Amino acid sequence: MARPLHRGLSVGGGGRHSGNSQSFLDDSQMKDKTEKEDFDHTQSAGDQSFLSMKFLLRILSTDKSPTKNGASENGFLSDPFSHGAGRSRIKFTLLLLRLSLVAIVVLALTGSFWWTISITSSSRGKIYHGYRRLQEQVVLDLKDIGHLSLGSSKVKDLEYCPPEAENYVPCFNVSESLELGFSEGEEYDRHCGPRSQDSCLVLPPINYKIPLRWPTGKDVIWLANVKITAQEVLSSGSLTKRMMMLEEEQISFRSESAMFDSIEDYSHQIAEMIGLRNESNLIQAGVRVILDIGCGFGSFGAHLFSSNLLTMCIANYEASGSQVQLTLERGLPAMIGSFTSKQLPYPSLSFDMIHCAECHVDWDQRDGILLVEVDRILRPGGYFVWTSSVMNAQRSLRNKENQKKWNSVRGFAENLCWELLSQQDETVVWKKTSEKKCYSARKSGSGPSLCNKGHDIESPYYRPLEPCIGGTQSRRWVPIEKRTKWPSRARLSAAEIQVHGLQSEDLAEDSLNWNSAVNNYWSLLSPLIFSDHPKRPGDEDPSPPYNMLRNVLDMNAHFGGFNAALLEAGKSVWVMNVIPTSAQNYLPLILDRGFVGVLHDWCEAFPTYPRTYDLVHADGLLTLEFSQNSHSRCGMLELFIEIDRLLRPEGWVIIRDTIPLIELARDHAVQLKWDARVIESSSEEKLLVCQKPFVRKLGTS
Repeated sequence: MARPLHRGLSVGGGGRHSGNSQSFLDDSQMKDKTEKEDFDHTQSAGDQSFLSMKFLLRILSTDKSPTKNGASENGFLSDPFSHGAGRSRIKFTLLLLRLSLVAIVVLALTGSFWWTISITSSSRGKIYHGYRRLQEQVVLDLKDIGHLSLGSSKVKDLEYCPPEAENYVPCFNVSESLELGFSEGEEYDRHCGPRSQDSCLVLPPINYKIPLRWPTGKDVIWLANVKITAQEVLSSGSLTKRMMMLEEEQISFRSESAMFDSIEDYSHQIAEMIGLRNESNLIQAGVRVILDIGCGFGSFGAHLFSSNLLTMCIANYEASGSQVQLTLERGLPAMIGSFTSKQLPYPSLSFDMIHCAECHVDWDQRDGILLVEVDRILRPGGYFVWTSSVMNAQRSLRNKENQKKWNSVRGFAENLCWELLSQQDETVVWKKTSEKKCYSARKSGSGPSLCNKGHDIESPYYRPLEPCIGGTQSRRWVPIEKRTKWPSRARLSAAEIQVHGLQSEDLAEDSLNWNSAVNNYWSLLSPLIFSDHPKRPGDEDPSPPYNMLRNVLDMNAHFGGFNAALLEAGKSVWVMNVIPTSAQNYLPLILDRGFVGVLHDWCEAFPTYPRTYDLVHADGLLTLEFSQNSHSRCGMLELFIEIDRLLRPEGWVIIRDTIPLIELARDHAVQLKWDARVIESSSEEKLLVCQKPFVRKLGTS
């Protein structure tokens, strides 16, 4: 895991250094060798083998007596194959060779025997690790040879994409999906195919500015940084969009206004409907992680953040006026996700509350299958909050269609064993059952059946929606009221850890390693970030750069230890914890700890807009993707191009991995025009620390 860092190698160093070797030649012979101008380099392999044998026999035929075949004046052995050498000496030499070969065979067999015994012991892991490192080095050397054989065009800097690609999101192309025949909302789904922009780097908009520091950036963002028109700002009519105001070059979010329908009043209303005094008591009710479907521009989550509630926003891809893009620009968790035809890439029983305010999801359609997906990812005892004009009593009396929708949704919820807690105005709150026996107590044929083991996949990856109730067979079926409350939840109890096949010591050791790593990361980044603002004598240390970093992506999150260490160190960040599909799946553990995360295949584009993250972190990802799986569907350079798309200008990348992989990664970083430096971490690992430059379009200042 993480180890103390030491400043070390700089990017400036280019060559590799070979190890020390001994020579059997003395100074005089080396001098003779360098003076031979006409040495013939075209000797045959047979001649070279013969000379090697002669040299070996010289060593073996050493004789202290001053015979014809003894030592000469210059200290070298005379040639045993010269004319006059006795036949007995040759026989003696051959006998020595045979004895030497026998000894070697005996030693080899003995060593093999002891190796066979030890392979079953604890040293097996070390042997395998060493073998894997040897494999890695061979593969990387072959790749390097391949790059060299392709010529200089292979390693030249990458070009920049055309201006129309500044908001390019692979896998989400509505017009292309329509041409392929997708309809009924599936055109908004994720459809990953060959990437068309792989060979270029996405540039920021022409007037892009570095986002304001947190927490100021939560309420004010630069208009040029997102793709939205003034008309879209002014016409934002949903509850969570009404707080937007356009002020010259900025968009301001007035979430604390005195308007009657402010987010503060709305959040307070939801808490009262649950039976709490206010939203700050949601933590004590077991609520920590919330999924906000169609989140507007993140105002609901922004307000709840002050109460230590973590809200993940998901919404459809939008070419302009994107809810996800604006939410991320504010420094709040968000990703592109669609409630249409596929399961979301979250484990079952992931969220304590799911919120939908005018989210434009037709919950009454397709026999309520979308509500079944909500039930899958909602924890036992969790809350589903729905705000919609469909439930407006006066309108529903005049609009029979709305009345029909409301009756359908209410019936589906009842069949899922949800309890209707309260309904006020246009908002209704349901509570998912904590008792599995409720499902067997339903009338026969009333509602979806329970999923069998073959369909109850704990962590699906964009699988088709299932019409059955999932999560009931999980060992994680624990009501939110009985779970450890935040912030102790980040550490979990011994019983909660054992559910994931781990011991308390595993998480404790992981925490110690990551606490040390985060301290080292910050001591490393602080001088780099504050290099233009040196500390004066007598001044306190510069404040940690938490205000420079807000959105963090951990590409190989494992237990979520990096996230936990950042919070324990007091860094005001949020982390998108990603579990690669090729790794052991600890995403349920991460969500149980009160963090947010997602399952993802890194040979595909991440579901977000360009310029999303301030810091991208990857520990062991290169080994996972490019060493164990030699048949990877993508290359390392493709992965780095995707990281560049996700990273904000002047954003940081920290990669920890084996030395040969870091060396190759550094070459790719240079191709992407990143400022990169390699830092020693341990005898087997190094850190690659990079910063993406702020490059403006040609013709701009």
